[in-house]
Amino acid sequence: MPRSLARRRRTRRVVAWSEVLEVFADQGPLARQAATINVMHPAEMAEAIRALPPERRRLLAGALEDERLADLLEEMPEEEQIRIVEGLDLERAAHVLDAMEADDAADLLSELPTTRRDQLLGAMDPDEADPVRRLLSYNANTAGGLMTPEPVIMSPTSTVAEALARIRAPDLPPALAAQVFVTAPPLETPTGRYIGLAGYQRLLREVPTKPLGRCLDEHPEPIAVDTPDRVVAARVAAYDVVAVPVVDVAGRLVGAITVDDVLDHVMPDDWRGR
Repeated sequence: MPRSLARRRRTRRVVAWSEVLEVFADQGPLARQAATINVMHPAEMAEAIRALPPERRRLLAGALEDERLADLLEEMPEEEQIRIVEGLDLERAAHVLDAMEADDAADLLSELPTTRRDQLLGAMDPDEADPVRRLLSYNANTAGGLMTPEPVIMSPTSTVAEALARIRAPDLPPALAAQVFVTAPPLETPTGRYIGLAGYQRLLREVPTKPLGRCLDEHPEPIAVDTPDRVVAARVAAYDVVAVPVVDVAGRLVGAITVDDVLDHVMPDDWRGR
């Protein structure tokens, strides 16, 4: 299993809130409120947190598990993300950044002072920090600055059945589960030579034993990592796809830009707070 999928997989059992009310009955209002927020959809969590006074937000953030706090931060405006992260100690903040998607972590870190950013990157797990550092090296208004660095990547000799099993992963975001990118080894970004992609609709129509290299879609063509954001948005709209591959000058896959990446970029800065 690729590291990016394993990182986001939760091992705890999810139960109905009604089954565990008694666990929090004697823990005080903060614990009960944290438990209530913990079972919400991340967007609903963010809305509930924004309605609270700043000190209460800080306390609730401290009461959430690292992965749930990461989910919450990904749904909040950047200025509110920064306030919460700056209220955490270095180790806790690094663990939360580890649990975030690399592009969201990079967006957050790009808003911090250089010294604090370097401290957090140094405290993060090296395997999680490396793709974040790569994203931070790109101009924010280019394909490199918009992309997700860990799409689903497989070799041309992998089968349709293996690809379908990969995109069934429950914690894989829908936009990334819509296609498999096919490259020469290595299969982590930056990969070997980019070959093409197979969309899930094509995969569903093919024989399970067929190699991916023989069932590639004609479009979309890859875009260069330094492509301006306006061109990226136009390309995504023109192809009418949920993700496009991003390659470097050597033709290696370095990431993918999804529809939600583009929407996040073109929406007003304060759209999450409206």
